[in-house]
Amino acid sequence: MEGERWSRWEVCDDIRFAGRCVVLRPGRYESLRAMGLNDRVSSVQPVARNARVTDERVVAPPLASQVIFYENEGFQGRTFTANETVENFSQVGFNDRASSAVVLGQRWEVCNDSGFNGQCMVLNPGRYPSLRDMGLNDRISSVRAVAGTARLEERRFAPAPVAVYDSRRREDERVYEARVTSVRAVVGPAEQRCWVEREEVGSNRGDPNVGGAVVGALLGGILGHQVGGGVGKDIATVGGVVAGAAIGSNVGRDNNGQPITREVQRCATRPSNAAPAFWDVSYNFRGTDHRIQMTSAPGATITVNARGEPRS
Repeated sequence: MEGERWSRWEVCDDIRFAGRCVVLRPGRYESLRAMGLNDRVSSVQPVARNARVTDERVVAPPLASQVIFYENEGFQGRTFTANETVENFSQVGFNDRASSAVVLGQRWEVCNDSGFNGQCMVLNPGRYPSLRDMGLNDRISSVRAVAGTARLEERRFAPAPVAVYDSRRREDERVYEARVTSVRAVVGPAEQRCWVEREEVGSNRGDPNVGGAVVGALLGGILGHQVGGGVGKDIATVGGVVAGAAIGSNVGRDNNGQPITREVQRCATRPSNAAPAFWDVSYNFRGTDHRIQMTSAPGATITVNARGEPRS
């Protein structure tokens, strides 16, 4: 996009420069998704150097690519950020330590041996909560960026990552503070916990223990719900009820018909004690409501750019 006269280009999502339009400055834009123009550009025209364009219309130049490695899974623990080629992680004190990663900008190749030897995989931009499934947990020893124009075989790519939003501040970008209107911590699913209690059960000799059968059926149903899903879950539940009822009808009496004690397993669903997976945050900027998910709790305000997009 360089030239003596033209240094900026206007791209629009409709023909004849209609619809939503933004102005691009010189640079390599690996993706148009962040500006809402992926697979949507329908017209383009140069913008003269002396043309006046409002800041809201100009897209900030793309940032340098980087990959952030975390010592623990789930983006926890000590971190190391690579902005350029690292042939040996021992030189930066992070050899065989990475367990999760966030890739920003473009693709990066990671290898389990120094000098880009051994097993290597290409990571696309996104969040990788765990490197375990791809066999690279605590094994990465070298890393380098991969040019966007490079042609790679599909087998070289790691499994698809979770989408990531690049909130880094762009060059010369003005930022503002937006008021947070609501915060909701989102934790994992509720947990079912079970324990064993001893109770006394009495019955008349020769009579089926109806109470025992009912308790056994309920217990079997609860245990059945702990396994499977969909149709399998229903089958497990029914089977659990039948088995539980059969066991229950034979407890509560000995050979002389005297009361006996038994151990009964009981279960209850309790809220998860795990740390929040993320925070669902709503904020208002210039009369417009926005909603984002954050990996840590926000303060009273969120830093944003002129479009209300979060910035860190």
